[in-house]
Amino acid sequence: MSVNTQDMEIVHRAFRRESRLLMELVAAVAPGGTARATVIADHFRDYRLGLKNHHEGEDELLWPLLLSRVDLEADIILRMQAQHERVESTLTRLDVAIPVWEASAGADERDTLVAALAEHRAVLLEHLDDEEATLLPLAAEHITEKEWAALGDHMVASTPKLTLLTLFGLVLEDANPAERATLLGGLPAPIRGIWHAIGRPRYARHIRRVRAARP
Repeated sequence: MSVNTQDMEIVHRAFRRESRLLMELVAAVAPGGTARATVIADHFRDYRLGLKNHHEGEDELLWPLLLSRVDLEADIILRMQAQHERVESTLTRLDVAIPVWEASAGADERDTLVAALAEHRAVLLEHLDDEEATLLPLAAEHITEKEWAALGDHMVASTPKLTLLTLFGLVLEDANPAERATLLGGLPAPIRGIWHAIGRPRYARHIRRVRAARP
């Protein structure tokens, strides 16, 4: 039993990038710039939903299977669960800070939000680095292709279709040609057609708007 877990590393790359850019984009919003704040807040909500669904898929579909199949390495899965809880705690703080800042775009609210985003990113990176170093090798050894594919199915089923197109664009953004081919090749032909005809140009417009004032 050996499954290719590279697609998760590509997804993680997007979360690493966007958690950094969100801090930069929020910090760049001038006090009182509520229209710009709403653009960034909406993008955060897409990011937040993507991360939530990604982690819930692991919580529901991956950790229980691994715990039933490993012995000495069970502490790794338990550590992943604890890290998910810490990441979720930072997201809960952001769920409060984002709308407060969005409503006024005040300087104090902005600084509070940037600090919360920095805390979130630190906790997230610790988890992603640990997961790639210790958990993915376990998954490659103990999880079947069908079980691994269920993680992607969960994401698709749990995410509104337009948001899914945005998230797919985020994941493809830093993928190299071989990785892009792998990710696109895993889609049914009609979905690939929708991506090329609708998703890709829509994502390009969305991300230009989001990053318009990037430092």
